[in-house]
Amino acid sequence: MNNSTGQELETGFEIHKNEVVNDYALAVESREASLIGRREVLTGKAKFGIFGDGKEVAQIAWAKAFKPGDFRSGYYRDQTFMMAIGALTTQEFFASLYADTDLNHEPASGGRQMNGHFATRSLNSDGSWKNLSEMKNSSADISPTASQMPRLVGLAQASKIYRHMDQWSEKQKFSNNGNEIAWGTIGNASTSEGLFFEAINAAGVLQIPMVVSVWDDDYGISVHSKHQTTKESISEILSGFQRGEKPGYEIFVVKGWDYPALIETYKKAEKIARDEHVPVLIHVVEMTQPQGHSTSGSHERYKSKERLEWEREFDCIRQMRLWIEANGIATPDELDEIEKAAKKAAREARAKAWKDYITPILDERAEALRLLHALAQHSVASDEITSLSTNLEKISEPLRRDIITAVRKSLRLTLREPSNQRAALEYWLNQYIEKYQTKYSSHLYSQSQWSALNIREVKPTYSEQSPEVDGRIVLRENFDQLLSSRPEVLIFGEDSGKIGDVNQGLEGLQSKHGEMRVSDTGIREATILGQGIGLAMRGLRPIAEIQYLDYLLYALQIMSDDLATVQYRTVGGQKAPVIVRTRGHRLEGIWHSGSPMGAIVHSMRGIYVLVPRDMTKAAGFYNTMLDSDDTALIIECLNGYRLKERIPDNLSEIRTPIGVVETIRTGKDLTVVTYGSNCRIALEAAEELSRFGIEIEVIDVQSLIPFDIHHDIVKSLKKTNRIIFFDEDVPGGASAYMMQQVLEVQGGYRWLDSAPRTLTSKDHRPAYGSDGDYFSKPSADDLCDLVIEVIKEAEPSRFS
Repeated sequence: MNNSTGQELETGFEIHKNEVVNDYALAVESREASLIGRREVLTGKAKFGIFGDGKEVAQIAWAKAFKPGDFRSGYYRDQTFMMAIGALTTQEFFASLYADTDLNHEPASGGRQMNGHFATRSLNSDGSWKNLSEMKNSSADISPTASQMPRLVGLAQASKIYRHMDQWSEKQKFSNNGNEIAWGTIGNASTSEGLFFEAINAAGVLQIPMVVSVWDDDYGISVHSKHQTTKESISEILSGFQRGEKPGYEIFVVKGWDYPALIETYKKAEKIARDEHVPVLIHVVEMTQPQGHSTSGSHERYKSKERLEWEREFDCIRQMRLWIEANGIATPDELDEIEKAAKKAAREARAKAWKDYITPILDERAEALRLLHALAQHSVASDEITSLSTNLEKISEPLRRDIITAVRKSLRLTLREPSNQRAALEYWLNQYIEKYQTKYSSHLYSQSQWSALNIREVKPTYSEQSPEVDGRIVLRENFDQLLSSRPEVLIFGEDSGKIGDVNQGLEGLQSKHGEMRVSDTGIREATILGQGIGLAMRGLRPIAEIQYLDYLLYALQIMSDDLATVQYRTVGGQKAPVIVRTRGHRLEGIWHSGSPMGAIVHSMRGIYVLVPRDMTKAAGFYNTMLDSDDTALIIECLNGYRLKERIPDNLSEIRTPIGVVETIRTGKDLTVVTYGSNCRIALEAAEELSRFGIEIEVIDVQSLIPFDIHHDIVKSLKKTNRIIFFDEDVPGGASAYMMQQVLEVQGGYRWLDSAPRTLTSKDHRPAYGSDGDYFSKPSADDLCDLVIEVIKEAEPSRFS
């Protein structure tokens, strides 16, 4: 472990006077922005504030080591760093605080994210990649503590892969031969999270160029380090990771107020990580947080007077000023002038940001008021409309919701008074809502030409020579062709490499394509997903494998909070087209047979959820998604690997369409909507029912998200007038979701002659053994009996 102090390093430390002075000015301006930002929240101009005060000097030192092509994966204290690398202006800082939806003012998230959440724009306006190797990059931040860590692993691993990658035509756009570093930041308290430890371990195993800075100010909101970390020191308890005879980390400890030591430490860390591809931990201690955690409270409530006094004395900006004076770099008067100018710059940036934000709203209010006044003159509700207008006009700093609410109330008051004035107001409102709804709702999925919805279907073709093989062979051959033709494709997961996955769908592919392309990982689902996110953000096309569907729960938070929101939270500025591969359904036992589809559907909007019924369909989904820039979860049928399928003659060319259902058996009496392994059960039930003159139509939805984009299920319902949603999730899970989509979204309720029904598993997990499965999950017997019950209720004469 390396401990650094400025006193020890003074003789070897060189930096130009002007650079020091500029650094000091930036630190002061950033601090002033934090102080002003807090006031803006407390006076009501902003909703909430969280700032990087106390971290300024360390982040300026870090920025000196950050080079084009590098990536940041940090958290909401890094404003000074973003300013130092030229990726954030003070005006943009305030635009974020005001939640300005104009990307020209707030390019990180268009006002969608809370302030302090930073991102650079990796994509052009058409969704194509910029040249990331020429940019200083920041992956888009998220709030959940330590959730930036899994992604950081993938961002760093990309450099290792690019360093060993053979020629790929797009490589230079993403990497300079793997010389980039992924830099992470995290607060000391957040290192208590399991995600931190999982990511630290993964990076140590992989030996990748990852540098993690732990900003340590002794607290996690109000909770002291003694309640957070063993020995109150993350570097001390991670000292066993220090490299020696065996690979590991280089660990540094440096004070957050020691300007020269910080610069020297980051220079050393950079060289180790960039040249040697060794991960580095920098524990930045003795930091302060002058305004406390956020605008939600005051740190005076939980810090002692002695601690507060120490924080004032060892404020990094104060200590930097003392160092400048002591070394004769600038006089006190010169520093006073620098501070004065920096504070003025922050105030002017705030004023410009506020003007840019509020002016359009005031103009929009003026137009709404004009229309409201016109309506009032022709309405019996004139007094009420005038009152609404007056109240709206009195709001000194209106929100758009204030304008919309006044207009909507006025339109309700005049429901029975058709007039040109009302029509004009209603038209204006519809246009206004459409414009701003888009600013808050766009880019949940790709809106580029590479959207998965734009990939056309290519059906499999067969000949007399098409062999019949185990389903796993179809997958294996398809993966082999993908790896052979696309050097950017990688597959990794638990047991994915040497043995070719637990069901042999990757058999022999590691030995053929190498360990960089098909690799094993540790048992660490969250960072497997993180690897996928980071790799995809750097232009690679990862297929991240989670061994069983049940295990997806370990990674659900990362998938939901990070992966699913990448395009949305950057308004199309970044993308991470990961394919998550897993398998599930119909295996026996509590822990290997869950079907948490309801949880997945509800928490993963932003990720396509694909549920192929066989391996040919699955292969088509992989091919489709790799042609797109969307992200997807593909759930293979666990009991389908040994079932026989014919290998298509055009295997690598097939494309399974996204959001398109398939009718796999026609019928006239009742529609059964299902997916995955249940398709075979439904077909078995259909054969049984046909013996009794009952013909059911079986529809395979194929993808839950998106769901039946052509509304084909309701066309079946128009014919049969009865419907059952058949699913092995718990009651109210995916079956309820499918019912809502068909009956509400597609308007299917209008064609019902019988109550719609669901057939699901029991509330509990499936018990072990075949009988346990039979009594836990719906069977062909259950479906037959339910179909008969529904038809018998409506047509009892058919059974008399």
